[in-house]
Amino acid sequence: MDGTAILPATGRPAPSRPLLSVQDLTVQFGTRAGTITAVDRVSLDVAEGETLAVLGETGSGKSALAQALMGLVPGPAGRVVSGRINYDGTDLLARPRSYTRRLCGTELAMVFQDPLSSLNPVLRVGVQIGELFRRRRGASRAEARRKAIELMERVGIPAAARRVDDYPHQFSGGMRQRVMIAMALALRPRLLIADEPTTALDVTVQAQIMQLLADLKAEHRMSLILISHDLGLVAGVADRVMLMYAGRVVETGELREVYQTLAHPYTRGLMASIPGLAGPRERLTPITGSPPDLLRLPSGCRFRPRCGFATEACRASQPDLLPVPTGPESHRAACHHAEEVVADGRSG
Repeated sequence: MDGTAILPATGRPAPSRPLLSVQDLTVQFGTRAGTITAVDRVSLDVAEGETLAVLGETGSGKSALAQALMGLVPGPAGRVVSGRINYDGTDLLARPRSYTRRLCGTELAMVFQDPLSSLNPVLRVGVQIGELFRRRRGASRAEARRKAIELMERVGIPAAARRVDDYPHQFSGGMRQRVMIAMALALRPRLLIADEPTTALDVTVQAQIMQLLADLKAEHRMSLILISHDLGLVAGVADRVMLMYAGRVVETGELREVYQTLAHPYTRGLMASIPGLAGPRERLTPITGSPPDLLRLPSGCRFRPRCGFATEACRASQPDLLPVPTGPESHRAACHHAEEVVADGRSG
């Protein structure tokens, strides 16, 4: 599929200094069968006011990365074993976990992918939103309720003054996700992480949620890390993209550059699975095979068993994340045959 079909219509401003800088982050989980490396030496930067989309199939390490950034890796099985998470000049991994927890809400916030399990089923939504103001701002019950209604109205929940006393199960999936967004934005964080915020929603509601996130990001001038498996969904929102596979970054760069010049077979496969809106209908081309078992990773390139470009070099060694030939320095791919993949895409 031609990536230009889903590119945003306008350009993006040049990013400023990084608000968040991650270097060589590795996250592991211990299981009865062995140790799983869910995030393997991942590095990324997010500038002030920038949106980074982290993309990949289920099991690629996206959510584990988000948990690590928020200090939420579940222990004792899970742990960050190496790397740095530098937020606004401070390495969070060098500070006690309580330091990161204090930043949650005011500096860092997260929208989880399953709002029904994230919200307390026995508390009214207004109480759950207002609790943030009571605990962090010392607000009275009446003030917290008023703030909750204001936030519900801002995220587009109709009749907020009446629905503030409803329970989570009384809301639709899309409205529950709006409640989660309201809670995340209550204390105006500088960086918002949205982990699959449109999971299990129909396409119309997905578009509404994405537009809401874009509007709120611009309104609050915050940075956004958007985690998704859908390359098309993030095209109109993201400034840069980062593709993950089996815990590693396989391609990254400015969204327009990556979508126009697909340099990794995995990115190309994900793009080919997106249905086009213009032109004749064509059969979608899924990626063959399944993601690898993280306890039994293949030798060399982890995508090799599913790749049509694989050679003996791919079996012999794992490729480094290097600049794509003829592309800008910021566009990088971890593929021994990146130049061939780009050329094949242009000729096709």
